[in-house]
Amino acid sequence: MPGPRRKTAPERNDDNPANRREDLVRVAARLFREKGFDGTTVRDIATAVGMRSGSPFYHFANKHELLMAVMEEGLRLGLERSEAVIEDAGLPAMERFKRLVRTHYGILHDTGSDFIPVMLYDWRSLPDQYKRRIIELKDRYDDIWQSTLEDLQRQGLIRTDAKLARLMILGAINFSATWYHARSRAKNAVSLDALAEQTVALVTHPT
Repeated sequence: MPGPRRKTAPERNDDNPANRREDLVRVAARLFREKGFDGTTVRDIATAVGMRSGSPFYHFANKHELLMAVMEEGLRLGLERSEAVIEDAGLPAMERFKRLVRTHYGILHDTGSDFIPVMLYDWRSLPDQYKRRIIELKDRYDDIWQSTLEDLQRQGLIRTDAKLARLMILGAINFSATWYHARSRAKNAVSLDALAEQTVALVTHPT
């Protein structure tokens, strides 16, 4: 005679599909960052969100589409914050640059900011057909930086060519995703504000 059926955990009920999609993207970003894209299964993501293992496929066709959504969300947030910096047309170029640097560090290291690190770590895992949208958003983000650095170059305030400066600065800040989080727990660790100030000092002439 068969034994009693094992009860399964109830799936969280949420009437707003957009909220469920946001939950999936947020949790996927955290798990992709912690375990890598290849080391994370759709079941892992569904379990962490409180969904059945097949439910994510109501929102995303496959895991790669979910990875694209994570990257897209990171760039969307980055654009939103960076565009807020440049909205003040009267802001001097140097101050605009300082704020962009600090904003980018925040995009990488603020609580819950797992989206851009995933793009840095798992870009090669994204199939070519999904990359076009991400590249379009990244180009818009780069344009904000490029415009500001060109203003600084015209004023003689940076030590190198504007494009080279952009590549070097963003590369250096992005690399902090591999070391800053662990080191920030150490005694007397440098703050993000101080780190941003030192980054600016490396590429600009004293004013």
